[in-house]
Amino acid sequence: MRLEPISYRMACASDWPAIRALLQANKLPTDGAEAHLANFIVAESSDELTGCIGLEQFGETGLLRSCAVAAEWRGSGVGGALVQQLIQHARQRGLHELVLLTTTASDYFPRFGFAQFPRNDAAQALLASAEFQGACPASAVAMRQTLQPA
Repeated sequence: MRLEPISYRMACASDWPAIRALLQANKLPTDGAEAHLANFIVAESSDELTGCIGLEQFGETGLLRSCAVAAEWRGSGVGGALVQQLIQHARQRGLHELVLLTTTASDYFPRFGFAQFPRNDAAQALLASAEFQGACPASAVAMRQTLQPA
């Protein structure tokens, strides 16, 4: 675990290569991610990308995707801070619900208010997203939370 200061900000186009590399290092899908880069939040320390998380918006529902933290920063709170910031960002955008798919973190997200639900019960627009259309395997667990207004 590292202790250098972390800053958080919205991603910009020049962050994509580092985000893509971080997603690949964490074995997360990159399909469709770059198209939603404007709604990614990044964590950085000393100009090094330490984490990222993304949001895809479908009407009043958001798809939380691409939550990744560099190996040397795991356990430092970066992931939790990114999730909390994304939830706040979604509220500010007026979203009423956040959904995610995960193959490895179904025990992690309940602390942020997410609960499992049947994948086929997702909003129709979400079912057409890259994540639901195969970027995430059919075995991925679907989770969601209802957002309270900001």
